[in-house]
Amino acid sequence: MVEPVRVRRLTDQEGQKLHQIVRRGSTSSVRYRRWSIRELAAYLRRVHGRVIRIGREALRCLLARRVVTFQRIKTWKESPDPDRDTKLDRIEHVLERLPDRVFAFDEFGPLGIRPTAGSGWARAGHPERHSATYHRTHGVRYFHGCYSIGDYTLWGVNRRKKGADNTLAALKSIRAARPDGAPIYVILDDLSAHKGETIRRWAKNKRVELCFTPTYASWANPIEAHFGPLRQFTVANANHRNHGVQTRALHAYLRWRNTNARYPDLLAAQRKERARIRSGKALRWGGRLAKAA
Repeated sequence: MVEPVRVRRLTDQEGQKLHQIVRRGSTSSVRYRRWSIRELAAYLRRVHGRVIRIGREALRCLLARRVVTFQRIKTWKESPDPDRDTKLDRIEHVLERLPDRVFAFDEFGPLGIRPTAGSGWARAGHPERHSATYHRTHGVRYFHGCYSIGDYTLWGVNRRKKGADNTLAALKSIRAARPDGAPIYVILDDLSAHKGETIRRWAKNKRVELCFTPTYASWANPIEAHFGPLRQFTVANANHRNHGVQTRALHAYLRWRNTNARYPDLLAAQRKERARIRSGKALRWGGRLAKAA
């Protein structure tokens, strides 16, 4: 009977060195830009200084004990807007104090006519297939979406392009949703088509305050969380023949969504999209560090 070989445990110093190597990543002297368990174990055997001899499974367990996991690298943009904090404070104020008078607006797209990947039920080994498109002659559309914070209602129309005229039409539909003439607040990004002189003059006359999100801070717009389910339930796994069919499918979803605004799967999709949007810096709502106690 062969006796098992006793595996030497790493010292605290070796464990700390290993942790530093993993967190620092591969250097220019190594041909790989990221570590795998196999390559990391091989590198530790030939590293200069004190060689660390460890098997792959022991290395995997060691990393797990030190709560070091293999994660996807992401990028994010810091907003250079000089009025960033002022704009975020205003958005937070109206959302907390006046939710029944707050609306959100943004464009979703571009929406093209092409097969879109997705997932669904099928016989084992027989997934649904869509033919690829080589010539796309239908152009694109943009969904101009409006969202009411107070009653969770989402509506909008498809347009050929973004522009001041289409933005003004959407704002008028928002104003019509609150016909009592009371002041309302619309959260939207600072795209040039959203803040022209004509739009500002109309908003002032109609008692509509435009609450612009900071530059590169579209996550501050509440409607963004509702575009994820829109993509999941309408665009994903679809192969619409033309924009007319696509638009009818989109509006069918909107009718169902507004009737079932608290549907569990819909809420789950919204939470998932909201988490994805706000995960750029892993900070709480507002994108700012919590104040020290």
